[in-house]
Amino acid sequence: MIWQSASEFWAMGGYGVYVWGSMGVSAALLALEVWLARRGRSQALDAVCEAMEAQALDAETSGGAEAYPTETSRPPHFSQGTAT
Repeated sequence: MIWQSASEFWAMGGYGVYVWGSMGVSAALLALEVWLARRGRSQALDAVCEAMEAQALDAETSGGAEAYPTETSRPPHFSQGTAT
């Protein structure tokens, strides 16, 4: 379609309200999806950090248990740096 002016472009042959409305709704939903994904990631990271801190605190108060596995407690293929 060839438009003679900017107003014809925005009107989209009489369907501009539908075209631009759907574009606006799509853009808003995409922005909402990005925002929700970032918020969910942040909440998940916060939960993991809290769990790690609680585990470390439990290990300190229990008297000697390790909070995190050491290099020797991992399977050999992880401690050597190669996946075999």
